Amino acid sequence: MALAIATFLFITLLSTTKTLAFDSCPSNEQLSVIPIYGKCSPFNTPKPTSWENTLINMASKDPQRLSYLSSLVAQKPNSAPIASGQQVFNIGNYVVRAKIGTPGQLMFMVLDTSSDTAWVPCSGCTGCTSSVFTPNISSTYGSMECSVPECTQVKGQSCPAAGAPGACFFNQSYGGASSFYATLSRDSLRLGADVIPNYSFGCISAVSGSSIPPQGLLGLGRGSMGSMSLLSQSMSLYSGVFSYCLPSFKSYYFSGSLKLGPLGQPKNIRTTPLLKNPHRPSLYYVNLTGISVGRVLVPIAPKLLAFDPNTGAGTIIDSGTVITRFVQPIYSAIRDEFRKQVKGPFTSLGAFDTCFASTNEAVAPAIILHFTGMDLVLPMENSLIHSSASPLACLAMAAAPTNVNSVLNVIANLQQQNLRILFDTANSRLGIARELCN
Repeated sequence: MALAIATFLFITLLSTTKTLAFDSCPSNEQLSVIPIYGKCSPFNTPKPTSWENTLINMASKDPQRLSYLSSLVAQKPNSAPIASGQQVFNIGNYVVRAKIGTPGQLMFMVLDTSSDTAWVPCSGCTGCTSSVFTPNISSTYGSMECSVPECTQVKGQSCPAAGAPGACFFNQSYGGASSFYATLSRDSLRLGADVIPNYSFGCISAVSGSSIPPQGLLGLGRGSMGSMSLLSQSMSLYSGVFSYCLPSFKSYYFSGSLKLGPLGQPKNIRTTPLLKNPHRPSLYYVNLTGISVGRVLVPIAPKLLAFDPNTGAGTIIDSGTVITRFVQPIYSAIRDEFRKQVKGPFTSLGAFDTCFASTNEAVAPAIILHFTGMDLVLPMENSLIHSSASPLACLAMAAAPTNVNSVLNVIANLQQQNLRILFDTANSRLGIARELCN
């Protein structure tokens, strides 16, 4: 039963000037994150009884995510609500509360830092299973022709013969084995208090597979100037800057946020340069120079960490992968050093192959990620998961699957929780600061 329980968290902007159905809970003018199984949830979903089973189920979808990331190649002070959407949306991602159209129609869109294009299911969609956007009732909606420059930016676009009139349709895959068919459109997008007029997105008319987020996706990929990403389309408003703080999966009360634009971002924050990959412009590459387990710098061949735009090798920060994945030789070296310091015996639990008696947790070493100009000491709750069924703790990392192009290291959302992650594309830097989201 636990495997089927959602960890989707509903995050809403609570205002002291507005009375809500669940206003018995504390309310203020800041963003509040509410789990559907929590005390203040507006939903009637029971709280998960087994956090490790929920996390194992989430992590089981990572191989599809890594396959998707490996396939990406280049093609011709406001806050918004953010939440976790693991099982309700069948993927281990977070969702942002957005409104599209005039009047605004509420959609919970997956926040994806490795995708540029935004898309939502539209009325009449074949295969869609959730709330859909209804273009006919929006006074500001319009489909886009093949002649517009934006059509050339969309992967998988199909148009009639050159010069012939016609709507810009496109077909894309997402999450590995799923795909959708959409019409390039534009309408107003509201995030928090801000409205972005004439926002370009895909209006989905058909889906295939189970990995398509039912209420759409908001691409926060790095992209490039003129791309379909939120950063590109809102450059005059947000200056290519955003940050998020992702709530923990297991806390009963949550607080997470998405901050758009330079205002309100941390002043004192450690940063590392963002690297540009022209072949994969959506991805946020960073220079991971080494990894320590406790006081031991793990011996890793430099070529395994090196950034190579031609092969896609290197390290990225990703909001959609659940547990951090390293290429096999790197993970094996980390795991072996961790086991050496903790002692055994060790067992496996789902994707986690280094589980040990939680009585030994006191000697578990910290994992330190060394980036250019910055070291990140992972809090223990970001390094270990615990079993409620037995007194076990597990190293919450794994090797990249061997059936994909295993050259990419991915710093995933479990390791980012309770940290403020700043994406400053204007200055090509990524910042990390400790922040308790729960």
